[in-house]
Amino acid sequence: MLIHNALFWLRKDLSASERNAFATEVRRLATIPYLQSGFVGTPAQTEHRFVVDHSFDFATSLHFKSLGDHEFYQTKCEYHAKFVSICQSLWERVVVYDIAP
Repeated sequence: MLIHNALFWLRKDLSASERNAFATEVRRLATIPYLQSGFVGTPAQTEHRFVVDHSFDFATSLHFKSLGDHEFYQTKCEYHAKFVSICQSLWERVVVYDIAP
């Protein structure tokens, strides 16, 4: 299993329509059929503490059954390729944390 977490900081100058387009496209990633599970969200309204980062706009947590499925996602998955093609110009920063449980 591999858990692929990506945090996105959107450009500050996006229109409401562009933000909605990003939200629609990023949520599609959680519906990729070969995922074990997938989640997309915004920062939780948890307590503000020194160790908690609420500064991102959206995050994904995509759970792959194998490293091979993750590699397919990165190199050949049409869902991911479409997302990057449509949305890459909408973010200013992305940070990825891949976890092997």
